[in-house]
Amino acid sequence: MSDEKPAREPIAEDARIDALEARLKAAREREEDRIQPQISGADANYRSGNRVLADLLGGILGGLVIGGTIDYFAGTSPWGLLVMLFLGIGVAFRNIFRMASTQADDPPKGE
Repeated sequence: MSDEKPAREPIAEDARIDALEARLKAAREREEDRIQPQISGADANYRSGNRVLADLLGGILGGLVIGGTIDYFAGTSPWGLLVMLFLGIGVAFRNIFRMASTQADDPPKGE
């Protein structure tokens, strides 16, 4: 079996192909470096937006549930619901302002 020759001889490496592969690799690395800061910045903005949404929904829904529970057991309908709803919205806005002020103090990561 070792005496048999393969049907085709392997093609010798060409210097042009090696140069082309090196240029393609360099171009891919430049493109990854160019795109990477944009992805991380967009990802941070997406996470901040989700946190704002969660704070708003949590404040509103938490105020509704707690206020409704107070009204059910105390019989003060609708005052417990309204007071707790506004307190929940106030806490949500306080959390959003606090988050925005800490992000304004932090330097950008890309620079």
